[in-house]
Amino acid sequence: MKNTYTIEERNRIVEEHLWCIKAVMKQNRALIKAARLDRDDVYQDLSIRLIRAVGTYDPDKGALKQHIFNQLRYELLDCATAYRMTGMTGTPTGFQGSEIASLDACASVEYQTEERIAA
Repeated sequence: MKNTYTIEERNRIVEEHLWCIKAVMKQNRALIKAARLDRDDVYQDLSIRLIRAVGTYDPDKGALKQHIFNQLRYELLDCATAYRMTGMTGTPTGFQGSEIASLDACASVEYQTEERIAA
């Protein structure tokens, strides 16, 4: 059974749980720093995921707080992927957004990156 929150209730719950975003960011500050992520961008991405987490919460599957924390952790890991940092799929493993990668290096990945860049 899905939740039956109205938009007003959902917004109130989201506002009450904004502290969860700061807690997750604090727990994972080393990851944020190592991946060279902008803290404001991460906060924004986690805020959107918080809204989705409250909207998709199923009371039959556990506590809301635990659901929120799990969703925020998954989003933070997703923020650190090469696609999220560069906007390109098929980038080489370990590629950072501030680096320069040749198309030959990108083409060595199983996908045809040049075709995606041109598209």
